Amino acid sequence: MKQIIAHCLAIATLSTAFNTSASAAQPEFFASGRVLVEPRAGLTMEVVSQIFKENGGNRAHKLGQSNIHVLVVPVGAERAMVNKLKHNPHFKFAELDRAVPVATTANDPYLGSEWHINKIAANTAWDSSQGAGVTIAILDSGVDSGHADLAGNLVAGYNAYDDNTNTADVCGHGTKVAGTAAAISNNALGVAGVAGRAKIMPIRIAFVSAGSCYAYFSTMASGLTWAADHGARVANISYASVPTSSAVQSAANYLRSKGGLLFVSAGNYNRNEGFTPTNTMVPVSATDPNDARASFSSYGAFVALSAPGLGIYTTVSGGGYGGVNGTSFSSPIAAAVAALVMSANPVLTPDQVQDILFNTAIDLGTAGRDIYFGFGRVNAAGAVAAALAAPAADTVAPTVSILSPEGSITVSGLVAIDLAASDDKGVVRVDLKVNGTVVASDTSAPYGFSWNSNGVANGMNSLAVIAYDAAGNADTSTVSQVNVANGAASR
Repeated sequence: MKQIIAHCLAIATLSTAFNTSASAAQPEFFASGRVLVEPRAGLTMEVVSQIFKENGGNRAHKLGQSNIHVLVVPVGAERAMVNKLKHNPHFKFAELDRAVPVATTANDPYLGSEWHINKIAANTAWDSSQGAGVTIAILDSGVDSGHADLAGNLVAGYNAYDDNTNTADVCGHGTKVAGTAAAISNNALGVAGVAGRAKIMPIRIAFVSAGSCYAYFSTMASGLTWAADHGARVANISYASVPTSSAVQSAANYLRSKGGLLFVSAGNYNRNEGFTPTNTMVPVSATDPNDARASFSSYGAFVALSAPGLGIYTTVSGGGYGGVNGTSFSSPIAAAVAALVMSANPVLTPDQVQDILFNTAIDLGTAGRDIYFGFGRVNAAGAVAAALAAPAADTVAPTVSILSPEGSITVSGLVAIDLAASDDKGVVRVDLKVNGTVVASDTSAPYGFSWNSNGVANGMNSLAVIAYDAAGNADTSTVSQVNVANGAASR
């Protein structure tokens, strides 16, 4: 992974492929010579590699333990490859590996108190929870490990850009985000993060280009997967346009399967972004001290929550403190409230934590969810109280059914298996059974499989799928009988 990422980043940074439709306020570009793809569960690497080769790809590498692949392609063929593979029924998605900027505005000389702590009632929540036992992954430009208000809360992290353990802050943004979420509390120093007893896991995803900080979707997905595998329960990405990436959504689902939640910034372009709403992550817009939308905050139907984002006093690289503006800081405030909830009641599932945040938020603007504030401005005291009063464990099983192939149909070679799976708290895994034996598992929505029918005898074979929720409840679909008819030349 290190060699492919390092090589492609060098190409992309020096020879940028610009999206000419982007506005001047939001420069966007993508990596030359690579795209991001995710094969459906059930395909062997041999078959995946053959499909890549048949479509003009060179080589591919998985991102950690996820099923997301970075596919190396000829420079200039990126869009064509995406168009080919995104319509292939054996792939969940294919997309350009875009680079997006941080979601922060210029530093503000604001030196007042941390008004946002009282606004979200974090000080009241601290009577019951301060985030102890929860690790928050800060996927950003790194974190200043020498800062006295952060050092005691830091745990080992990862540099997804260089594939090493150097998580030093390359542009200062990550240190500000980390302090907003979890600067140490009650230490007689500087500031207190919203979850001051939570641990901070620094994940560097960013690089500096022309004096600005950018991150690729590939490093976001890689870093998020690493964080999930190393115990993070909450993750934050304060970069623009994150909800548009299928790769990051897949990695966010992987985090959910391990009990975690991802929070992301809505953006700072003062416009309706038009992003499609997603339940894989929690996009957060910014509010001001009067609970109005911050003038810079982006908005749209994708916004799920809002949080203070104007004049946020936080840690700065080099050991100092400063005031900052942006949805870059709204997002970690909401993420830190999630950490308070998880600390107050560790057995809650990610969906339960999310529901608590939504249901206890202070409704602003139009009644109910709206494009400016989502479900409302985050309410730490209300969320922690709801966590402590949460009902007993989930006992409701998911529902699952096979949509295609239809029963008695004749199939051969690779067979795309489409299904419908739902649960009141969320499905976390679906298994595919062929003739009573589990042959593949899928842990990220949309759930589905690619089954190589060459592995069974010709004739009638049975297919079934089993869906599981986080509590271990399970449901098995009706068995579907298909007629396998493979010739000697079938692959």
